[in-house]
Amino acid sequence: MIKRAILTPNPYRDKNFQTVRSAVKVLRDAGVDTRLCLPFEVDRSYELPKDLRFSKLDREIQNTDLVICFGGDGTILHMAKTATRNEVPILGVNIGTMGFMAELEAGEIGKLAQLAKGDYTIDKRMMLDVTVRRDKDIIFHDICLNDVVVTKGAIARIVNLYVRCDDQPALECGGDGVILATPTGSTAYNLSAGGPIVEPGAKNILITPICAHDMVSRGLVVDQDRVVTVGLTKNMRRNAFLSVDGGKAVRMNMGDVATVHKSSMETRLVRLKQRTFYDVLNAKFKCY
Repeated sequence: MIKRAILTPNPYRDKNFQTVRSAVKVLRDAGVDTRLCLPFEVDRSYELPKDLRFSKLDREIQNTDLVICFGGDGTILHMAKTATRNEVPILGVNIGTMGFMAELEAGEIGKLAQLAKGDYTIDKRMMLDVTVRRDKDIIFHDICLNDVVVTKGAIARIVNLYVRCDDQPALECGGDGVILATPTGSTAYNLSAGGPIVEPGAKNILITPICAHDMVSRGLVVDQDRVVTVGLTKNMRRNAFLSVDGGKAVRMNMGDVATVHKSSMETRLVRLKQRTFYDVLNAKFKCY
């Protein structure tokens, strides 16, 4: 049963905060204490409405039962990491285009009243832990819900990469890069690059080359317990760029190694509707 919830609207998606205003009313009428927090810092020129009071996310998240995120997949991914690190479940409301991870559309706000009655389920999602090492130093570390992407970062050139699983050679290819995705991320960049769609409850790591410049490179689906490493092989390009869940990229030089494995953390997504993964798949991609 949810007694206290944080609502995090993307101000660039929820125009005039109309959707979150409706959500606040539904939740308060149902007896849920609500707090408004921005999911990220906005431009200084952006003026927040004076009739809405926003609190600091890092303070409020210490004492809440749920984070409700209003935006597209990118906003939900961003908030999912923050919520997971604080052991708080998250519910997504789609105010974007695809909204594959969202539980509700903007027109379904009334269903939020179910939270006060405990009429919901929790869907646990596997995450990945990624570390980039340069010699003996760790230059980057993060967790992700969707994917880790290593790309060339430059137009009209290729990057040659190796991929190892438990220190065994698994793949070597030249092209635009490689994606290491969770089952949740299988319907994101992985799908666009020709990778397989995997049920989100599966426990696998997906390895998908991006525009491989050869005839033999194929994607791999490996066990969740594999430790996957990625680095540059000898080539004209001396660097690549690694990003996590579409975030800011970190530069990888020759000799740097990215290590990816299953995280000890799991994202908990709140579900209010009785629908299967295939219902969502068919609705979002209009398969039928």
